[in-house]
Formats: sequence, structure tokens, C-alpha cells
Amino acid sequence: MNIVISNSGDRPIYEQIASQIRDAILSGDLSEGDALPSIRSLANDLRVSVITTKRSYTDLESQGFIDTIPGKGSFVAGGSGDVLREERIRQVEKQLEAALASSRAAGLSVSDVHDMIDVLSEGVG
Repeated sequence: MNIVISNSGDRPIYEQIASQIRDAILSGDLSEGDALPSIRSLANDLRVSVITTKRSYTDLESQGFIDTIPGKGSFVAGGSGDVLREERIRQVEKQLEAALASSRAAGLSVSDVHDMIDVLSEGVG
């Protein structure tokens, strides 16, 4: 797992870490049951505070993406399938909202958009 931290942005480091781990889970790079680096190890690798990585893991756990077992470590959550599905649905909804806004700006009707989706879905299979 490759996590890249940017010190130049406005986004807190713990959010950057959590976001990249969440993205790895959603993309399938990390699977159910996969072990995450220890909090201390990740902090050392990224050259950040242990408190920062702990905050990232705590956020991911509260969102249902990971489980932490004291003395054993943190793992991609076993029941993350439902969480993953909901998150993927949210991502698709955001993309559809953006596409609809673009189509309105282009003067397309809802019927035009439906036709485009039908044509595009034929190619996807």
C-alpha cells in the first residue's frame, strides 16, 4: 500500500491517510481480512505522529471499513461488503449528479440523457 502525504494542501494529514486507505478498500486493492500496517509502523513510514495514524484508523473503524483487534492489529472489515456497496452507490450518485448538471448546461433533455445511457450501456455489456 502506497500512501502519499501532501503538506501543501488544506486537508489534514489524518484525512489524507484515511482517504487513501478507504480508496484502496473500495478499489479492491485491499480485500476483506487484509491486515493494515500497525499504527506505529505506518506513522514511522510516513514520518507522522502516531496520534495522526491512530486518528485515521479510528475514523475508518467508525465508518465500518476496518476492524481493530487489540494486540493483533487492524484489518479490512469482514462485513465491509455492505459498507463498500453503499459507498460505491454514493460515488455513482455524485458522478450522475455531475453528468446531469453538464447535460443541463448543454441543453439536453432527460430523454436525451436516457438515450445516451442506453447507447453507452450496450457497449459496456
